[in-house]
Amino acid sequence: MANGATHEILVIEDDHVDDEALVVELERERFAVRLVHEGRLALEMLEPAAPDLVLLDATLSDMSGVDVCRAIRRRSDVPIIMISGSTSEVDAVVGLEVGADDYVARPIRLRELIARIRVQLRRASHGIGEEHSRIVVRDVELDRDRHEVYFRGEQIPLPLKEFELLELLLANAGRVVTRKTILDRVWGAKFLGDAKTLDVHVKRLRKRFRDDEEAHPHIVTIRGVGYRFDVAPWPQNGVHVDAQLLSDPVSGPSVA
Repeated sequence: MANGATHEILVIEDDHVDDEALVVELERERFAVRLVHEGRLALEMLEPAAPDLVLLDATLSDMSGVDVCRAIRRRSDVPIIMISGSTSEVDAVVGLEVGADDYVARPIRLRELIARIRVQLRRASHGIGEEHSRIVVRDVELDRDRHEVYFRGEQIPLPLKEFELLELLLANAGRVVTRKTILDRVWGAKFLGDAKTLDVHVKRLRKRFRDDEEAHPHIVTIRGVGYRFDVAPWPQNGVHVDAQLLSDPVSGPSVA
């Protein structure tokens, strides 16, 4: 790549006011940028360009950003971050369900967007389904082999179900994991107990991580959907869902 760029980003952006500042910031961060304004052209360029990540405007002039996202996902696993002027939770969920890995509402906060881009690139570089013995997110560390958890460097003992719940959330940090998926993965598909069991375990984990004292808690509730372990203390930008909605998480405890 030219000028020592580390990754190439395909920007599909219909807002000519925003795209100039966005391209300048991305290039300042040493990303190579390809900018297109039409969804159909972007789809034609996808395979020959082979970008490392796609930034996709939800409202394009020639076709819906949702349709573009769906078409990209049919042919590629490239990370997709969707950008929208809507702060509706429904719009965010729709974008995530058709294949976006993250969702950012306007106005775009460029530093936050860069951080989100780096998270997606790190996740892609690790490979889907790759198992890691040690997971570190923010100030929480989980060691699968030793069955140990550390919070701000101090070990905290966890019962088995809390450990498995935390493992699942950390393995998919930054992504929304549905309640059904959590119950299936941690308690088993044949679990017939009270679904509030999950809420009790989440409450216990939050207490251990002092989330009641945090301006940006570790575990975030996505109303009517599930839970997300936040990868960084970012403002929510008015959108409650801002990462991939997982019905089949990348990794975590297997179903009993």
